[in-house]
Amino acid sequence: MKKTTVLCMFGGKSTEYEVSLSSAHSILSNIDRNKYDVIMLGITRDGKWFHYNGDIDSIKDDTWHQKDVLPAMLIPDAGSKKLLINCGDPSGYAESADIDVVFPVMHGAHCEDGTLQGLLEICELPYVGPGCLSSAVAMDKVFTKLVLNNFDIPQAKFKFFTASQISSDPDTCISKAEAEFTYPIFVKPANAGSSIGTGKAANREALKTALINAAKYDSKIIIEEYITAKEIEVAVMGNDDIVISQCGEINPGSDYYDYDTKYKTNTSSAYIPANIPADTAKKVRELAGTIYKALDCKGMSRVDFFVCDDGRIVFNEINTLPGFTNISMYPKLFVSEGLTYSEIIDKLISLATASR
Repeated sequence: MKKTTVLCMFGGKSTEYEVSLSSAHSILSNIDRNKYDVIMLGITRDGKWFHYNGDIDSIKDDTWHQKDVLPAMLIPDAGSKKLLINCGDPSGYAESADIDVVFPVMHGAHCEDGTLQGLLEICELPYVGPGCLSSAVAMDKVFTKLVLNNFDIPQAKFKFFTASQISSDPDTCISKAEAEFTYPIFVKPANAGSSIGTGKAANREALKTALINAAKYDSKIIIEEYITAKEIEVAVMGNDDIVISQCGEINPGSDYYDYDTKYKTNTSSAYIPANIPADTAKKVRELAGTIYKALDCKGMSRVDFFVCDDGRIVFNEINTLPGFTNISMYPKLFVSEGLTYSEIIDKLISLATASR
């Protein structure tokens, strides 16, 4: 039986470059090589594309681009489904590799915001994860909230400012925020993941600092009421028919679940199932399915919530290409449902080829 050829893409011009490398290492360590031929395509921090043919451990420690690489690019001709590889021939790209499906193991800007998905659509290549529109809307936290308001999804109160507003008149932005919220106030870039650029402000000076910092990462900044609650995450898989995992709970072990807590320290812990009442967990899972469908997601997404002490459920955000690192909740949640890591990968690839 002919193997399916999977193009695994990793890296990228994103603040979440390192997370992508860890996710890719996990995917490449667990994909069933008896069923799939794997081609690796890495993108450096400065946007250079390379076919990589080396050891996967070099991906995790970010030395992959130092050897065993050749410049490469996807052919945009509809239906060709090929990767062109420059082997040093004077005539240019001398070799090509056939591709059946793409697994973009990438996070953040230029990766899960619809731009990469648009390129893959032009190339007529099936790919894992939601399509262009779903990816773009879900990546932008403001647009996500505006869309989900039409589906009566409970959300935190929010406002947003542009980076230019913050740069030109931060005091007015702060005054508008203070008129609507009480401290502490949560600040984050509208288009970023892994909690990069987020901040919790307890006073006016801290709010100004947080706004200026968040504006380094995006042109639109969202501010929200700060909610003291348990952080609950749900994994969703499927196209028309979806499977929703049980609820998982994150205890950050710090003030909030920031980038360092997620990937650099050992303070956080995860509980599967989450320590919430059964009826609350059922409502969370139902909301996750509603949100997934409302945003027309395909393949997979992780949907995050807050569950307050009084039982109130508040949607936080959705991640359409969630992490696959050794600490990531998406694979952990489905492993807790009885799947192996390899089976999760297999199902996601099958969903990709079925939907496009």
